[in-house]
Amino acid sequence: MASWSPQPAGLQEILQTIHQSTEVHSAAQRAITQKLNQFTRAPEYIAYLAYILSSMDQEEDSIRSIAGYLLKNNARLILSAPPEVAQYVKAAVLQAFNHTSVMIRNAASQDIVAFLGVLEPKNWPECLQQLVNALDDPDYDKEEAAFNALEKACEDYPRKMDFELNGTRPLDYMIPKFLMLSEHPSAKMRSHAVACLSYFVPVNCQSLFVHIDSFIACLFKRASDDDPSVRRHVCQALVLLLAARPEKLMPEMANVAEYMLYSTKDKNESVALEACEFWLTFAEDVELAPYLRPLLGKVAPVLLDCMVYGEDDLLWLDSDAEDAAVPDKETDIKPRHYGGKSHGLDHEATNGEPAAEGDPSKTRLGAYGDEIINSDDDYDDYDDDYFDDDDMSTEWNLRKCAAAALDVLGVRFSGELLNVLLNPLKDKLWSTEWLQRESGILALGAMAEGCIDSIEPHLPTLIPYLINTLNDPKPLVRSITCWTLGRYASWTTQATTEEHKTLYFIPTMEGLLRMVLDNNKRVQEAGCSAFATLEEDAGPELAPYLDPVLRNLVFAFDKYQHKNMLILYDAIGTLADAVGRALQNPDYVDILMPPLTGRWAKLKDDDEDLIPLLECLASVTIAMGPAFVPYAGPVFERCKNLIHNSLLQYQAYQQNPELDEPDKSFLVVALDLLSGLTQGLGMALDTLISSSQPHLMSLLTVCLKHPQAPVRQSAYALVGDLAMGCFTLLRPHMPGMMQELIMQLDPEPKVEFISASNNAAWSVGEVALRYGRDDTEFQQWVNPLISRLIPILLHPKAPRSLHENAAVSIGRIGLMHPGLVAPHLPEFAQAWCQALYEIRDNEEKDSAFRGFCTLVQTNPTGILKSLLWFCNSIVRWNQPSPELNNMFQQLLQGFKAHDAAGWAAQVASFPPAIQERLAARYGV
Repeated sequence: MASWSPQPAGLQEILQTIHQSTEVHSAAQRAITQKLNQFTRAPEYIAYLAYILSSMDQEEDSIRSIAGYLLKNNARLILSAPPEVAQYVKAAVLQAFNHTSVMIRNAASQDIVAFLGVLEPKNWPECLQQLVNALDDPDYDKEEAAFNALEKACEDYPRKMDFELNGTRPLDYMIPKFLMLSEHPSAKMRSHAVACLSYFVPVNCQSLFVHIDSFIACLFKRASDDDPSVRRHVCQALVLLLAARPEKLMPEMANVAEYMLYSTKDKNESVALEACEFWLTFAEDVELAPYLRPLLGKVAPVLLDCMVYGEDDLLWLDSDAEDAAVPDKETDIKPRHYGGKSHGLDHEATNGEPAAEGDPSKTRLGAYGDEIINSDDDYDDYDDDYFDDDDMSTEWNLRKCAAAALDVLGVRFSGELLNVLLNPLKDKLWSTEWLQRESGILALGAMAEGCIDSIEPHLPTLIPYLINTLNDPKPLVRSITCWTLGRYASWTTQATTEEHKTLYFIPTMEGLLRMVLDNNKRVQEAGCSAFATLEEDAGPELAPYLDPVLRNLVFAFDKYQHKNMLILYDAIGTLADAVGRALQNPDYVDILMPPLTGRWAKLKDDDEDLIPLLECLASVTIAMGPAFVPYAGPVFERCKNLIHNSLLQYQAYQQNPELDEPDKSFLVVALDLLSGLTQGLGMALDTLISSSQPHLMSLLTVCLKHPQAPVRQSAYALVGDLAMGCFTLLRPHMPGMMQELIMQLDPEPKVEFISASNNAAWSVGEVALRYGRDDTEFQQWVNPLISRLIPILLHPKAPRSLHENAAVSIGRIGLMHPGLVAPHLPEFAQAWCQALYEIRDNEEKDSAFRGFCTLVQTNPTGILKSLLWFCNSIVRWNQPSPELNNMFQQLLQGFKAHDAAGWAAQVASFPPAIQERLAARYGV
């Protein structure tokens, strides 16, 4: 270690800063943090930290361990360090790992894990060797410390541990060693051994799978271990095996299932939680359903029992308080994702994926009373419906895992699950113990999605039971009842008869509105979230009740603390989306606008609470339309200023990266609110836009080039909305904007750019329509646009939503410029029909199909190879507009008249359903 040594002055400066970091108040902490960050520019910084950790015995252990912590956080610097610095740091960390002080050893252990991850074990084999050798050390503390470091490495980067060096694989030696150590007399060592082995299951590690039978035997042996940590890792390993190698467990499933059921009831919650994960994993794998079905009768009741709050939970929850007047702690309020207006199309098929990213992300109360962010992105792989907790801890717990498992079991087995649970569920719902009732109501909500058909006959009894339960004296019962009523909102809002409305819809609405104004904050939150769900499902059915609904929601403005205020904004925005132009009634405007403008006036431009308020107002402006005119001036001006200031801040950040990156949310929601104003007011914005300084169109052009995708996404949406609402104001600025829109049309965008590409594709179609037929200015952009849109349409990996938006815009550009687009028809005709045949009838689809028919009229031979797809897309229409229906009629009759025998032969090869509809509707 002599090749590097510290300079006294540098050492003193770093040491002094570390000492200061332990002494000062928060005001000075920022300066110290900045100073520590500046040190990272010195190539030898990590060597100084390693020296303090390993060699400065005169310093207190706490100071040395802070140096170790800083070293871990700056581990990546070793990749760019001079060779002598890197060598010194590695040697010093290994030296500190043997120190007598536990504090220093622990710090060194974290450093080892970090450096192994950065360097990769194959580039630091001597470290791995030292750790493995220490597993045989007679000093138990050293042995355990080494295994602890190895476990973290195996957990954090199992693939990096699986390497070959000089013809041998260290894991070929380590795996049998771990299997042997699973018999160690020390429970900690046994726990490390089972954990290390389990982490290699998901990465398909051959060194482990060679010993798979020994591994499974080891798990069965350790299954009855006295130590809960060992049992927890056994359960974890069985969960991982079930996901990765189910065929290995199936022959033993009877025993494994018994063990996992027993473990799900373990008194140690961490063991029970791991075991419960087994049932969630089992239920999620559709191919394993036949193996799970016979176990339902045993598994479901155990999960039901796991959903009861434990005594520890209740201590944390402090659930009985009437705390409506108690201000929230800032730590209670989670970061939220705002903005992101996106254009997409609705599908005929209800079981398909969503057509495109829907509304701005809504913050709601998710499953089992936890806050969620509900995202409809069509590239999400799973429904993240219950993974964010705002309860006693932020951790995933047994109650939530059991409820999630029950939810998935419901989707998988539907009525079979309800048959198994009917009696135990009744016992819970009608129990005299409130904790049992609460868990039964949670289970009822968890099963709502999958078991709805089987539960529906019971809902005339259950819904009144739930509405009555809103009077329960226990806030936790009231709050979970709100959530469960929200889960059945689609049933209660089916206003099939007046009787249904009177018995279920109106009482549910009134009950939830009462909960919105409860004196317990948790109940307010659950009530407000459930009411927002009801609003979405009820839609225009809510219009007759707007007066009482608005008065209740407005009353909440005076009652709510910070956190629930954000949920209230969402409920009001969702209400506006649901009832639409019914909100134009002057009485409703007078009820709603004073509290909104009151909040608006109180909030400064840099207050983050302005963001959800702007988002709420975007929905309100669209719904109120012309009735919003009296409020439009100040709203427009503030949005424009927010955009201008955000762009200036971003420009300053680009010139000086030392500054913190500005929050893009203000910029995104200001653009979205301007979109709302444009949709609501159209040309009524003329004077505001024309007289804006700096001019709105200049600011918008800059936003189209913004490096952050969500900003561009909202800017492209605003271009499309301006085209629809006030094209004469947009047109002079289109030459500067069109180049940016064309650039964004990418057939295979990164996931985070999909929504931006969608909006760009949608907006160019809107712009094309507004320019009109064969407009000379727009002609210059037709070929650049088509040459980008066709590859998107033909790309097999482009998201479905992008295919659809590209197809609509190709159709609309074709409608306006058929001569330029028609020659390309053979390239894209089949893909075009495939992209749009499942879309619900609407104006966008209508204009796109009129464009496509115009292209076929212009180039009839271009459709010949795709005739089946074209006819399929025609007969999928429910009610085409008279103009479009006439175009279909003329084209089909024209094909038949041109070559009757050829046409008859073609149609004979079509599926019978298509033949029947063509004959019935168009006589061909």
